[in-house]
Amino acid sequence: MESEVIAGRPRPRGKYPHYKRAGDFIFVSGTTARRPDDTFPGVETDERGTTRIDIRAQTRMVLESIREILRAADADLADCVRLTTYLTNMKDFAGYNEAYGEFFDYTGPARATVGVSELAHPHAVIEIEAVAYKPVAK
Repeated sequence: MESEVIAGRPRPRGKYPHYKRAGDFIFVSGTTARRPDDTFPGVETDERGTTRIDIRAQTRMVLESIREILRAADADLADCVRLTTYLTNMKDFAGYNEAYGEFFDYTGPARATVGVSELAHPHAVIEIEAVAYKPVAK
């Protein structure tokens, strides 16, 4: 089995790899929109201290990050067979679906979306884990 922490990607917040390959399957660890510099896209704070977070921007960033992780394993988003998404606010479901639709259609992976009370950082409003199927080249 192969696993990797990918240089240039945000370091995992614990002792786990970005992905693990088991035969023809690639399991991508839960991925948020966190950038390598620990900032998040779509986060705006106004002069009164009110923070607004754009679920579309974060969804796009998460899916782009998963794409980069899969490419390190010689795969791509088209190889995904299952995604599990965690949202901190189910009111973001429509915006999440909108951005998700920029990457996948009805031929895409099976999917589940779960509402959770919080993620590991207050600016993270979405986390996605993925399973891809890419036969090992022989």
